[in-house]
Amino acid sequence: MGTVDIADMDITARLAEKKPKVVFVLGGPGSGKGTQCANIVEHFHYTHLSAGDLLRAEIKSGSENGTMIQNMIKEGKIVPSEVTIKLLQKAMLESVNDKFLIDGFPRNEENRAAFEAVTKIKPEFVLVFNCPEEEMERRLLSRNQGREDDNIETVRKRFKVFLESSLPVIEYYKAKGKVREIDAAKPVGEVFEAVKVIFTPEAEKIVFGFITTEKR
Repeated sequence: MGTVDIADMDITARLAEKKPKVVFVLGGPGSGKGTQCANIVEHFHYTHLSAGDLLRAEIKSGSENGTMIQNMIKEGKIVPSEVTIKLLQKAMLESVNDKFLIDGFPRNEENRAAFEAVTKIKPEFVLVFNCPEEEMERRLLSRNQGREDDNIETVRKRFKVFLESSLPVIEYYKAKGKVREIDAAKPVGEVFEAVKVIFTPEAEKIVFGFITTEKR
């Protein structure tokens, strides 16, 4: 047990040396955050880490950890925060980049507290994609990806779970002035224009015309 603790401490220490810049990305199912994350990666050179993708990749790897994750999901249990956090830490350490979009995490207040406690990292800000439930329903039901979970009952359940679990996280960071909200109901191009304003450094905003008057 002691060696595991030492290994975990080593990962945390090595990651702290890297001084990663982390942005949490939150949004309901169908809010378009995946598309916008791809745009941010392309234009602002972040590395996109999806908590769900990392868990699925670990399961597919056939590792002992992956088997444990798969069994928990099959039994309807929630994967412990520490498991997801370790996968995120490992992915950040293995990347040559130091700027990360963490998508779909933290899912709840317990996730958030555990991430900060384990990694000692506080996000630069939290990017929240706001989209009305009716619009998310329309998008999810109209896309033809053959996903079993894209039926009306499941979509509404996923939206309800997102609201109940993620709102406390959003409120926590909002109190710290770290929430950046986007109207995700608009067309993709317009949404990304709003995203660009958030990610473009202040000095560049003046050059690119995001800011028309300089601060005196």
